[in-house]
Amino acid sequence: MTTERPAPADEKRMRLRFAGTCHLCGTDLAAGEPAVYERAARRVRCISCPDDEVRDSAAPVVTGWQPMTTTGIQPEEIAPGTAGASARREYERRRDSRETRIREKHPKLGGLILALSDEPQSTRAWERGAIGEELLATRLKDLPEPARVLHDRRIPGTRANIDHIVVAPSGVWVVDAKRYKGKRPDLHVEGGIIRPRVESLRIGGRNGTKLVDGAHKQIALVRASLEGTGVPVYGALCFLEADWPMIGGSFTVDDIHVLWPRLLIKRINEATTLDINVDGIGALIARSFPAA
Repeated sequence: MTTERPAPADEKRMRLRFAGTCHLCGTDLAAGEPAVYERAARRVRCISCPDDEVRDSAAPVVTGWQPMTTTGIQPEEIAPGTAGASARREYERRRDSRETRIREKHPKLGGLILALSDEPQSTRAWERGAIGEELLATRLKDLPEPARVLHDRRIPGTRANIDHIVVAPSGVWVVDAKRYKGKRPDLHVEGGIIRPRVESLRIGGRNGTKLVDGAHKQIALVRASLEGTGVPVYGALCFLEADWPMIGGSFTVDDIHVLWPRLLIKRINEATTLDINVDGIGALIARSFPAA
């Protein structure tokens, strides 16, 4: 039986008095929603987002998991996985739990309460994420042969997953799908003349550094699983339904591509073609990162 680890002393689970934003995943948290308040840093995060101790377990070295060697790898049929599967399961779990809780507390009025009230933002965020992954999976079908795409891959030893991994003649692309409807991703630059130039990601004016950091952790894990193969690994944050400008808009920040689905496919196709055993590398990655 598993037991829940006590929260650190400087953290408090509470219902927010004011609206806020999770400093890890960027989810908007409405006033009245349950969240974790980090006293020392004076910031909040979703109940579902792990704290620093848990997040550290997603570092490149994961206890109990070692990258597989390429010895004996043969081309094989690769199970691609189901895009958004884990996020949709979490959404359905939260939705069903809320419905059960309300119906048990209000046997006569539960149905009416459910009909007249909205789901918490933290619950809807999981559905929004699942839809984003599903939409991007549909677009990635436009990649020509021999590219292979793996969806919703579990990182063993952690509660995290990788949305999409594309294996193409140009290399391996680790892609994080982000559905920020109507919000514009921007490259924010500070310094550059007297002070050192510092670049960061902004989404609708809000800091998106955590997304870039998360992408680098995923890239490091995939690179570790391919050690010795010489296959290059790239990272991309692919925004769906964002407010992209008519001209330009895409950029790189800390070597991470920030773009939209059609441009992602173009970049993958235009990158330098290498002598890569796509099926063999895909099989290796699929074994290291099982379907979630």
